[in-house]
Amino acid sequence: MPTPNMPSSVVQRSLRRLGDDIRIARKRRNLTMQVVAERALASRKTVARIEKGDPGVNIGTYASVLHALGFLDRLTSLADPAQDALGTDLDIDALPQRVRPK
Repeated sequence: MPTPNMPSSVVQRSLRRLGDDIRIARKRRNLTMQVVAERALASRKTVARIEKGDPGVNIGTYASVLHALGFLDRLTSLADPAQDALGTDLDIDALPQRVRPK
């Protein structure tokens, strides 16, 4: 069962995938962990933890590393209401059947 210290397996897999993607982006840019850590104002060890998908690293540090790699704009659009298909469907479903003038 998920706890604050141990998220669900789905979350763990997603963080591992994010970590893998961050590692690939870092390597494509020919950057060492140390350089990314310095740019993100973090330690090399923390960058290594992020690349492993460690859920114990705070989201601010993940954001700093993404910024150091040039991906911060993607983070800011993750929960964009304009791209929320389910939310839009729920809004449409909640519309009244009839509209009466006041």
